Amino acid sequence: MQSLGEEAIGSAQALALNIDDMCFPTYRQQSILMAREVPLVDLICQLLSNERDPLKGRQLPIMYSVRDHGFFTISGNLATQFVQGVGWGMASAIKGDTKIASAWIGDGATAESDFHTALTFAHVYRAPVILNVVNNQWAISTFQAIAGGEATTFAGRGVGCGIASLRVDGNDFVAVYAASAWAAERARRNLGPTMIEWVTYRAGPHSTSDDPSKYRPADDWSHFPLGDPIARLKQHLVKIGQWSEEEHTAVSAELEAEVIAAQKEAEQYGTLAGGQTPSAATMFEDVYKEMPEHLKRQRQELGI
Repeated sequence: MQSLGEEAIGSAQALALNIDDMCFPTYRQQSILMAREVPLVDLICQLLSNERDPLKGRQLPIMYSVRDHGFFTISGNLATQFVQGVGWGMASAIKGDTKIASAWIGDGATAESDFHTALTFAHVYRAPVILNVVNNQWAISTFQAIAGGEATTFAGRGVGCGIASLRVDGNDFVAVYAASAWAAERARRNLGPTMIEWVTYRAGPHSTSDDPSKYRPADDWSHFPLGDPIARLKQHLVKIGQWSEEEHTAVSAELEAEVIAAQKEAEQYGTLAGGQTPSAATMFEDVYKEMPEHLKRQRQELGI
């Protein structure tokens, strides 16, 4: 699962939030983790399910869970994160805390009942939460119109529920940051939830098992009028004198080298082909606070 073409959304909002605010993401907000400086080695080890996988091989690749960095466990069941985020925000408010929640959903998953339930609870209980709808135009292989995004906007659904709602260019890093900061401030001041529809485009396939050329033109991404978010930010910074082509080239090379080095280090702990997976003993852990006797006996029988 890639976030190609959607990089600005997660990274800009992460910078607008506090580190202890809790994010309830989908599988395309990896940029939140990078913006919060989670080590790349840890992320790659999870992809490889090797012996240093923080989740011990219990999740699909990119289904991250990093509590210390405010990143709630990703669920393959779509739309669950919306109700989870609203509930977490309500709990924070009840405790008198100033932490807020940020929940994420895709345009296709707005057709799920959890989406509508979350809007109702967020409005009624004035939950301190940002409700993000990432409209990347495609839900797996169906265009966003199938989920009802053509006759009206997804942001319009929030208005219908009495929630302050925006429709924002999700490929404009500065706009994403500004809208996110505004929504976060509203939540912290107990002014209620904000729903934001981020208009963007899924540049790559839905997943590595997907071939988008079967349902859309192969060069479709290059015609998307909002353009590449990274190129747009670069052009903006160069224009205002805060960046240069030379700096961009140098930093791009540094980042590529950083990723390659992280991958090599992660592969030392095992690859998909080379074994070095988490010990079988881990399947008995992290379920009970105190392991029951029957599980202790089973683990002994395995000799681990």
